[in-house]
Amino acid sequence: METVVVIGLGYTGLPLAREACAAGMRVLGLDENSAVVAALESGRSHVPDVPDTDLAHMRTAGFTATADPGLLAEAGIVVICVPTPLDDAGEPDLSHVRRAAAAVGAHLKPGTLVVLESTSYPGTTDGVVRTLLEGVSGLTAGTDFSLAFSPERIDPGNDHYGIRNTPRIVGGCTARCTAAAAVFFRRLCDRVVEAGSAREAELAKLLENVYRSVNIALVNELAVVGRALGVDVWDALDCAASKPFGYQRFHPGPGVGGHCIPVDPAYLAHWARAAGSPLRLVELAQQVNAAMPAHVVHRAGDLLSGAGKALDGARLLLVGVTYKRDSRDLRCTPATPLTRLLRRAGAQVRYHDPLAGAWAVDGEPVPRAARLREAAAGADLTILLQDHGVLPVERLPDWAPLLLDTRGRLRDGTAHLL
Repeated sequence: METVVVIGLGYTGLPLAREACAAGMRVLGLDENSAVVAALESGRSHVPDVPDTDLAHMRTAGFTATADPGLLAEAGIVVICVPTPLDDAGEPDLSHVRRAAAAVGAHLKPGTLVVLESTSYPGTTDGVVRTLLEGVSGLTAGTDFSLAFSPERIDPGNDHYGIRNTPRIVGGCTARCTAAAAVFFRRLCDRVVEAGSAREAELAKLLENVYRSVNIALVNELAVVGRALGVDVWDALDCAASKPFGYQRFHPGPGVGGHCIPVDPAYLAHWARAAGSPLRLVELAQQVNAAMPAHVVHRAGDLLSGAGKALDGARLLLVGVTYKRDSRDLRCTPATPLTRLLRRAGAQVRYHDPLAGAWAVDGEPVPRAARLREAAAGADLTILLQDHGVLPVERLPDWAPLLLDTRGRLRDGTAHLL
């Protein structure tokens, strides 16, 4: 039985490990976070899409989590699923990828398939990863071992699309590498799409999310301008959505969040700038989306001023603080920069979210209101940030003296809109 080692056991790696276990493979999980390893080994999953019951089945099938890179020597297939965040300057941080590649190279043996899933700019697989693997191991990609890129397409909280029924893109450093990766992923996925090379596969992943970023920025900007000019943008969006072709609906909101949209455009923009061809539209979309929390603060100040109150010292309640509807995921949630700005303005911020049990911004916990009705009634301003299905959104106008709806759910005049 071939051994698969998944490096990085987060939102991408753990679901992949589960699918490989279900396909009958021997799977080892490697993560440098000892707390994550300890939790998984004790049967506790930190990834909402992989419940403890699924983890139990994985462990019965032989799954083991470890922090020991020495187990890479047992691998016939290695899949790198480590984070690719931004550094403090907003530039790509490939330190996790580099460490993972160096560790793999130290234990690489002929015939191994190495796949990078971590999102990055074109050239990462064939440049950064290949250079490290070959330099450390002395082996040659495409001859001694196979190297490919296959982007993750995880949609946290999506009960319909998972790894099995989501088409999988693979692109190798050589045609032989692509073929080897395709054989592996056909055991996990119903459909495999072979890209021309790793670079096209890397660009495809960025394109998917930059497409969303640009279109979200468009409707965000229209929401701001529409309010200034007295046009109901929400109504215009409804009308435009009636067209059965050539249009896809996107929604304004308080900002963008999650593991992709706030980050992936920066990777694409970095790649284009390095090549001397900046992507102005992509960079502008980033600026528009990043400015939305400040727009919400501006709206909050105006509404409080109209009620004879100031933002400084005001009691604010944020309702729904995860980045996505019906998800527990707090990664890059726009509620974080919004809270940061509100605190700087002197506001007292609390939150209510049945899907977020604890939340902190810049290391300072945000007080959690357990009872929505009482919290909204006692707040100077309630801001609806995420309209989870478990939230009684339609009751908020009855409870909150002043209500700002950033999701366009309450368009009957009972709330102020974004």
